[in-house]
Amino acid sequence: MLQQILLRWVALFALTASCISEVLASEALTPLQNLGQSLYFDTNFSLTRTQSCATCHNPSFAFSDPRENAFRKAASIGDDNKSVGDRNSPSIAYTAIQPPLHKLEPSLYRGGFFWDGRAKSLEEQAGGPPFNTSEMGLKNPEMLLERIKENSAYVEQFTTLFEANSLENGANALNAWTTAVAAFERTSIFASFSSKYDRYLEGNYKPTRQEELGMTLFFSQQFTNCASCHMLNSRPASKQEPFSSYEYHNIGIPSNPELRTGNGLGKNYQDEGLFYNALIDDVSQKGRFKTPSLRNVAVTAPYMHNGVFEDLSTVLDYYNKFNSRKKSAKINPETGQPWREPEVAENISIERLEQGPALNKQRLNALEAFLKMLTDERYEHLL
Repeated sequence: MLQQILLRWVALFALTASCISEVLASEALTPLQNLGQSLYFDTNFSLTRTQSCATCHNPSFAFSDPRENAFRKAASIGDDNKSVGDRNSPSIAYTAIQPPLHKLEPSLYRGGFFWDGRAKSLEEQAGGPPFNTSEMGLKNPEMLLERIKENSAYVEQFTTLFEANSLENGANALNAWTTAVAAFERTSIFASFSSKYDRYLEGNYKPTRQEELGMTLFFSQQFTNCASCHMLNSRPASKQEPFSSYEYHNIGIPSNPELRTGNGLGKNYQDEGLFYNALIDDVSQKGRFKTPSLRNVAVTAPYMHNGVFEDLSTVLDYYNKFNSRKKSAKINPETGQPWREPEVAENISIERLEQGPALNKQRLNALEAFLKMLTDERYEHLL
């Protein structure tokens, strides 16, 4: 038995190494993108030189964090090997598609970066983790500048690709650093649009009957209305659909007590989501989080902003509970206990959650099959 487990792990790591090579060889990069790629993988840009952007956003795992930890991967462990935040490290595949944060309606926002939209651009997002004490932990931009200057190749690239004063001070160095990383993150390496769904749109894949049913349910306004929050384009068959509206909603997710114990915030702390964003002064935004992309969702567990659910099927069961009268629908299958109360009880988008009839197990399985269709071809071995 042990030998079989070891062989499976060896096979997985072999696939992982192969996948990294495939991902990084999939596009010819410009000099700026090449620099961004080097910075993205360089662990020297963390305090103890042990963590890079790729540590929590691994290209072999759809740019999510595959590392096991004491919190069921609900949040990533920081550079000091002990710090843990309060939110899940989401996949950053397809992130560049997101629009800047803006207001759609008086109480509805769209876009922005991070779970609460606090970064205005991909560049600003790239500059967050290096200085987050629960992540890469650098003290300030001057420390980032020092790490750049340690590498003569970086010095040459920065002075060639940016203005002459790019390494004059920490602020300039950070601006150049984030520009390069964001340029890399905008490549098709992060957004290949190669899933079975994309191949289906091109006429190169025939869905199974179960996948066809799941697709019908997903796009239906009568049965599920999933697409109302998980589509940016107006047509279901649009190519390069990110499968998110990037709107902010409170769907009643409970807190994650394991994380609260680990990060010391305590059981009474409330993550107020979009209202946490310093740009938002609207109490109706408390508890609202950005709707994530569903691309590669089947291989980027755990789920929700705090990683409180381990399995994709649990997420579907959670949504189904709002419309089902069955006693079994009131039980979280992962805990065997009733679903816990929302962390933030106000502002729940109940009109979105209660649309459509309850789904039986056959239809829930079909929806999951369709969601697996959204897995990029290079990650299908992870399913």
